[in-house]
Amino acid sequence: MEEKSYFDGGLLQLIGWRILGVLVTVLTIGICFPWAICMIYNWEIKHTVIEGKRLSFDGTAIQLFGNWIKWLLLCIITLGIYSFWVAIALKKWKTKHTHFI
Repeated sequence: MEEKSYFDGGLLQLIGWRILGVLVTVLTIGICFPWAICMIYNWEIKHTVIEGKRLSFDGTAIQLFGNWIKWLLLCIITLGIYSFWVAIALKKWKTKHTHFI
């Protein structure tokens, strides 16, 4: 029998987490943006089930902050060219820290 995949998060929860992420980012002038990313992504992953197995996320804002600084420096050094790769680098980082429970 094939196990089902589904997402059991709600719209109001997502809106709340995103508003909180924006507020934290704005109030800290962007310094806590990695924390907001981790917070929202952690919520998304906790509500995701793939083939009957719930996912978990073990990435932390401190880990992401180090990468974020590195990516920012690379963007500055390359006059913004590296910014095209930041989305892929972030996706790789998220995937590396996403596991089945």
